[in-house]
Amino acid sequence: MTIYVSCKEPTEIHVEAVNWKTVEVTASAYNSLAYQSQGNPKITAWGDTLKPGMNVIAISRDLLKKGLVYNTPVKIDGLSGIFFVKDKMHHRWKNKIDIYMGKDVQKAKNWGRKKISIQYLVQKDSLVEHLE
Repeated sequence: MTIYVSCKEPTEIHVEAVNWKTVEVTASAYNSLAYQSQGNPKITAWGDTLKPGMNVIAISRDLLKKGLVYNTPVKIDGLSGIFFVKDKMHHRWKNKIDIYMGKDVQKAKNWGRKKISIQYLVQKDSLVEHLE
């Protein structure tokens, strides 16, 4: 984004409001099947309705403090596309994500559990100015 701050002498300020941050987490996979959850398996902790094919992850609640909040875009090593934080895990889990894999139990089992790096978008604390 470019903002002009003066009518007399145009000075451009380039605003970079977001930044990709990397963190290593343990990643497993989950499905929206009744026997795998309590309550309605299609409803997330934030009230979203899951549908197979959605790029969704659940996060351990400690990751909220790192900026992985509701609807945060996430890139996952080993998977294509952008995933979105739509669900929260039980308090007992730490530094963990669960990748939603619809109703495909075998795909979730094949993923298993592994340590991976993820990148997620966070807003910067301050704006950076570049005067030209």
